[in-house]
Formats: sequence, structure tokens, C-alpha cells
Amino acid sequence: MKFVDEYRDAQLAQQYADAIASIATRPWSIMEICGGQTHSIVKFGIDTLLPKTITLIHGPGCPVCVTSAEIIDEAIALAALPNVIFCSFGDMLRVPGSAISDAASTPSDLLTVKALGGDVRMVYSPLDALKIAQNNPDKQVVFFAVGFETTAPATAMAVYQAQQQGVTNFSLLVSHVLVPPAMEAILSSPTCQVQGFLAAGHVCTVMGYREYEAIAPKYRVPIVVTGFEPIDILQGIYLCIKQLEEGTAEVENQYARSVRRQGNEAAQHLILDVFEVVPRGWRGLGEISQSGLGLREHYAAFDVHNKGLLPISPSPHPPVPSECISGLILQGIRKPHDCPAFGTRCTPEHPLGAPMVSSEGACAAYYRYRQRSPVTLS
Repeated sequence: MKFVDEYRDAQLAQQYADAIASIATRPWSIMEICGGQTHSIVKFGIDTLLPKTITLIHGPGCPVCVTSAEIIDEAIALAALPNVIFCSFGDMLRVPGSAISDAASTPSDLLTVKALGGDVRMVYSPLDALKIAQNNPDKQVVFFAVGFETTAPATAMAVYQAQQQGVTNFSLLVSHVLVPPAMEAILSSPTCQVQGFLAAGHVCTVMGYREYEAIAPKYRVPIVVTGFEPIDILQGIYLCIKQLEEGTAEVENQYARSVRRQGNEAAQHLILDVFEVVPRGWRGLGEISQSGLGLREHYAAFDVHNKGLLPISPSPHPPVPSECISGLILQGIRKPHDCPAFGTRCTPEHPLGAPMVSSEGACAAYYRYRQRSPVTLS
């Protein structure tokens, strides 16, 4: 298959759904890691095609959603400074920090800072932020470096170029996170219900899937590297169920048109040159050891924490509203409809939790697609 409509073929999707039903002899719970996969599942109603014995658990695969409130608070503080141009991907602008307030003068997200006069700019690449720094030598330009391994190579390239070109007014607020440690944290939890994984195809395009080959046998869970279209996801579910029924726990690659076992080694070398593995706090999951990327000592001058811009200790903020269960949703323990604030106090226009903001967040997907009929496959 070459074209996107072939991966959305209704007849083929039903054939895969029937094949899954024919091999599933008992209940199984599978977690899709990526928020892009979650959106396809909800948008196209893929879960409604499956037997009721198959449960899809939405994982923490939205990097915007898992960025900790503490880091969001740092971003808000930086963006409000008069000598700073704060650059970010667009989907980070409305993610709430730990301050939830109805007062227009109290910035609870980056968009509010911008409305109050802060120089907050949406960029499509960290290289755009580097160019802004070159064009504004009298300002400190900070790029909000978020994302899984997928976006890390571009961030690393921006830092590398900044050092090579001697750009000293460019820095990063780093919140890159790594997928495999999060999977292990989920599997190690006493409340874990996951029996198999659909791994994120774009992450594996960069990193390959060799790291998963240790996780699958250790926790006795099949891991299927999967794409994002309906047929991709149904194929991934079929391969995962087949392994579960056969009692095997291996790594398979459904997304072979994009993913190689070794991944993109040039991108990996760039990441390893610029970053080192560090602990990272995940929203809803807490701190996970060795689950983030931080700048190596050689590039420490580009860490915003070394620029003297941030206060030594952040000011206290009110707690997140108690009815928000985004942490449980990010762990796959609850679904968006289980939240008492869903669709009422919490909407994309007035989000209480990060999963309602991002285009990859589970709450946003349910709000957009589960209040009407799913999109019909062609």
C-alpha cells in the first residue's frame, strides 16, 4: 500500500477486526503508547470494531501532557521577563501550570503571558528559535524543548549550531522525555493492567526498537511497533493479540515502511553528543529514573538554568482542582469520560488538565470525537 486512503479502507479494517475476533479467546488489555494513535482510535472508532473482550488503554504518549507543572511554571516565569523572547511549539501555549486562576492578571499558561505583554512566539522548529536569537542579539531567546525522542534530534542540532556559530543569547528549557523508561514504570506499578503494547512508530523511526527487546521478555509483554492509520493500528492489535494467545512476548515491527531495528543512527549520534540521560518528572506519573534528556556539560552554557534568569525558588501556587483526574488518565487507569469535570468545567477552551489541551491528549480526542459519531472509514 502507498496511499493514505488505502490505510483507511473500511472493508479491510472490518477484515482485520474479524480476524482479531477469531483469535481472541479471552479478555486482553493493550496500551497504545502514542497520543497520535489514541486520536486515530477515537476519531475512527477503532475500539468499537473490536470484541468487547479487547480493552485499549490510552498511555502517556503525549509529550505535551506529561510535561510537569513545575517546568510549565518555569516557562511562564521566563516568558514574563522583559528581556526574554520565549519560543515554543504551539501546543504548549495553553498547557496549564500549577496556577489555576480565573483572574486575567494571573498567568496560568504561556498564552496568558503573551496576552499580558510577554514576548512569546510560536515556532515550528528549534532552528527557528536559533534564527530569532541571531536576529535579536540584545535579547535572551529561550526555546522550550519538549517532546519524546522524535523531536530531540532537531533540538540537538539547534544547540550544536548555536555553539558552532557562537550564539550566546540562545538557551533551552529542556523537558525531553524517553519512552522505554515510562513503559517500565507502568509495568512495574502494582496497579498495572497492561498485557501488551503498541509502541510509537515515530519514536522507533528515530531510535529503532532494540531497547524494547529487553523489556518484552523481562515483563512478559508483547510489544508491536505500530503506525498511526486505522489499518496500521488494527494490524498492530492483531499481532499483539496473536502473541498473547500464543504465550509469546517478543518485539514485532508492524510499521516496517518507516522503522528499522537500528533506527536512524545519525540522529541517535547527534542526540548522544548533545544530551545525557537524566531523571525526569512526568505529569501524572511522578519522577521516573533515567527517563529524560539533559544537556551535557560541554553544552551547559545553553541550559537556561545557567543563565541566571530564573528565581532560586518558585513561588507557591494553588493546587490543581481536585475534580481533575488527568494523572489517572495519563497512567491509563481511567478514561476521560470518568472525569466529573470532562466537557463541563474542563474543555479545550478552558482546560483544567494537560490532556485536554494537546492535539494528542486523550481528553481532547474524546471531547472532539466522542460527542458525535466517529469519522467513517472510506
